[in-house]
Amino acid sequence: MVVSDAASLSTLQKLVIFAVFDAPAPLTVPQIGRVLGHPRQVIQRAVNDLVRNGLLEKVPNPHHKRAMLLVPTDKISDIKQRAEKRALETAEAFMETISAERCHVLAGELSVLREAIEAFIQERYPSDRNSSDATQPISSTWSLLDKLK
Repeated sequence: MVVSDAASLSTLQKLVIFAVFDAPAPLTVPQIGRVLGHPRQVIQRAVNDLVRNGLLEKVPNPHHKRAMLLVPTDKISDIKQRAEKRALETAEAFMETISAERCHVLAGELSVLREAIEAFIQERYPSDRNSSDATQPISSTWSLLDKLK
């Protein structure tokens, strides 16, 4: 498979790449597995494909003989930069179609929706509430949803 853009990568491969880019220092396969909450073997298969396609490179790990560190290659750095540029262009084009005032209104509506969802979950599953929430009164989900009208 020839990888020329992020669209040809699986979701897991993208997650692995994001983990490599977001880490303050190079990571090993087991470390990425812990960060992403996936078994090492699953991450290893994704990494093998990414290395085979020239997107990640394995470098020696001074702290471990067999667990190599993973670093991004210039190829994936270029793909990432192009994807970020397209995302920024898309966001800027979208922002030209909607006013700042409308964005503020939508943000407020989304905030109310989030509160309604949280209240619903707290009402439906009271045993899952953490202790910091226990002192706060639970508002009616329906009254929060009514605010959206």
